[in-house]
Formats: sequence, C-alpha cells, structure tokens
Amino acid sequence: MTVRQGESGRAIPAPNAPRSAIAARGGVNWEKWGWLYMRISGVVLVVLIFGHLFVNLVAGDGVSAIDFAFVAGKWANPFFIVWDTALLWLALIHGANGMRTIINDYSAGRIRTVLLGSLAAATAVLLILGTLVIYTFDPCPPVPADQAHLLPSICANLVK
Repeated sequence: MTVRQGESGRAIPAPNAPRSAIAARGGVNWEKWGWLYMRISGVVLVVLIFGHLFVNLVAGDGVSAIDFAFVAGKWANPFFIVWDTALLWLALIHGANGMRTIINDYSAGRIRTVLLGSLAAATAVLLILGTLVIYTFDPCPPVPADQAHLLPSICANLVK
C-alpha cells in the first residue's frame, strides 16, 4: 500500500487502498459523505426545482401572476412551507458543499481555513435567515387602523 504525507503531517492512504486502511486513520470519511450528499441531494433537487417551476409558472397564470399575494397564498399551505424549506436547505448546502470542494482543490494553508470558515458562516446565516422568512412570514400583521393603508390589498377585510 502506498502512503503519502498529508498537509497535516498524517499519512494519507492511497485512493485504492483497502477500506481498513482508510478506517485505520480514524474519524469519519467526510469526503465520502459529501460525495454521497451531492448525488442524493442533486436528484431530490431536480424534483423540487421542477415542481417549484411547475407550480409557479405552468399551473397558474404564469410569471405575471407571481406577486405578494401569490407567495402569501402558497405559504398559507403547510405543504409548500415544507417544500420551500427543503428546497432552500438542500440547494444551499449542495452549493456550499460544491464551493467547499473548489476551495479545497485550489487553496492551501491559512487562506483555505479563512475561506472555509467564511463559507460556513455565510451558509449558516443564509440558512437561518431563509428559514426564519419562511416560517415567520405573516402577510397580514396586526397594525393600528391608521396604518392599514400599509398592508397589502389581501388584508383589507382583516383590519379592525
């Protein structure tokens, strides 16, 4: 078995080494799980994206019908909340994993650490903010009667 020295000073087994050699270095094989995630999430994303496009562009009146009320109506249904959350999480993590691979391929040392940390932070912030938007979206928040003109037209019958 051919072994080469890694950046961290640990021995890296050859790619065609028996599984026991890879397991001997200890820990989880993150590259394998990242590779599997990319394949599985890619297939699921194709279904989610084409479903999203169908509902938004084909099933209704096309792109001209997409407005605030359309999104409010969709997110009133728990099915679409789960659908859009899955789309957000799978797509964002899929893209971040691809960027992680590119960073690992084309950078080294301290710059790699900074780039990977920045990528992780940006991904976490976008996941949190996107999820908050989906789950806390309220098209008709309670407002005083003198500010009712600020609400969208779909909320006209809800103003007290």
